[in-house]
Amino acid sequence: MAPIVLWGATGQARVLAEFLGALGFEIVALVDNDPAATSFLADVPLVHGMTGLRAWRAGVTTPLAALVAIGGGRGDERLAIQRDLAADGFALPIVVHPRAFVAADATIGAGSQILALAGVCAGATLGAACIVNTAATVDHECHLGDGVHVAPGAHLAGNVTVGDGAFIGTGASIIPRITIGAGATVGAGAVVVADVAPHTVVMGNPARVRAGAR
Repeated sequence: MAPIVLWGATGQARVLAEFLGALGFEIVALVDNDPAATSFLADVPLVHGMTGLRAWRAGVTTPLAALVAIGGGRGDERLAIQRDLAADGFALPIVVHPRAFVAADATIGAGSQILALAGVCAGATLGAACIVNTAATVDHECHLGDGVHVAPGAHLAGNVTVGDGAFIGTGASIIPRITIGAGATVGAGAVVVADVAPHTVVMGNPARVRAGAR
């Protein structure tokens, strides 16, 4: 089993822990910035922040992999932590749940996570540190930038472009050939039928900019 560290000790980490063993990984440490966080895994230590991780790692001689288990609309934070981990020499695997589908010609960036029943279809490209969550779909020739999170049950039709750090909420639907700008948020259940500007929050059916949310 290959040793791996998870940065995060709450929901996303629990989801990853469920299937990492099936991919040949053993979780050897959890990291969290919250000083009140505790380990949810018996016999797996939890350390706090990069300082704690570096102190723990000083006693480890084997190569280590790491994943950033931070979900929600925190793509920029996920990316920043992943870059720090890479600079410290951690490998950043791509993980795909055994019950997910990824097309043979899809391209997926380092540290990305494809969860149960998700689909990444023909010609899709995903940047680093992306999450395609439970039962979400990214259809043919979509392009997702770094740090994008497609939440559970959200669906991107073909040729959708999503900018860095954008968040697509639970159950949202995006019609073909739409562009979602960097840092934008698509609310849960929204139906997106027009392009979304960067750093904008849209909600509803059809999706419209939420007042005061730009």
